[in-house]
Amino acid sequence: MTGLRLTEGQPRLAVAAAGTLAVTLGLRGALRRGPLSTAYRTTSGTRAWTCWLIAYALLGDGLLSAGVEGGPDGPWPPTTAPVLALALACAPAAWCAHLFTVRARRKLTASRGLEEFAASVRPLLLGVFALFLFALGTLLALCRQVPSAPGVYDGPDAYAGAGALGALLLLARLLTTRGFTHAPAVVLGVAGTAEVTALATVFAARLPGCSFVATPVETVADAWGPGAVPTLVCGAAALLLLIHATRTLTRASAHAAPGGTP
Repeated sequence: MTGLRLTEGQPRLAVAAAGTLAVTLGLRGALRRGPLSTAYRTTSGTRAWTCWLIAYALLGDGLLSAGVEGGPDGPWPPTTAPVLALALACAPAAWCAHLFTVRARRKLTASRGLEEFAASVRPLLLGVFALFLFALGTLLALCRQVPSAPGVYDGPDAYAGAGALGALLLLARLLTTRGFTHAPAVVLGVAGTAEVTALATVFAARLPGCSFVATPVETVADAWGPGAVPTLVCGAAALLLLIHATRTLTRASAHAAPGGTP
């Protein structure tokens, strides 16, 4: 954010891109060890879509806003504070993942049957997820108090989108660490494709006779801001993964897998 305050034009876009790369590399390091690490192999598609979703959180809202207004005529404004909150949220995400693993294994030892275990773990999963959302919401609120650099897009809708993305990434990782890699890969891919499509329709609408293709995206952006697009996309994707997680992470076998080792 300091670099964005000190730069303008093309250098600012380069600083934003470097920031995205730094956040992505930091996230990769956090996922390689500790409670969020996994013994299961993730596909290159999953990693690519995850990077895209993070990149969109930084640059997508500003590009969409500029596109709806007829631009961009130059570098578009990045979204910095929400992405900073997402980066800081790696710590509470790791703590929540560790808490879920430890408590679930205790319940597995104490339970007298599979149904009893599932009934006891389901509220634990929902409680840990709610705890992470509270921590992420607090970080978003704190980062929102940081003065924005000139030419930065930090509208209220951007914070909602970052919160939905954080929820999606946590659920995807919880499932992946226990060997359920297919559903996160599919859902992340669908979410990333939806964001790509939203951007593409805005620019495709400039072709003769194609103005109608951007109507849904422009309607949403005009009503709630460009950040409403990733909010709806990532929010729906997170809800699907949460429903899937309540069915899979409540199985005893999910906590005996190598990936579930704390």
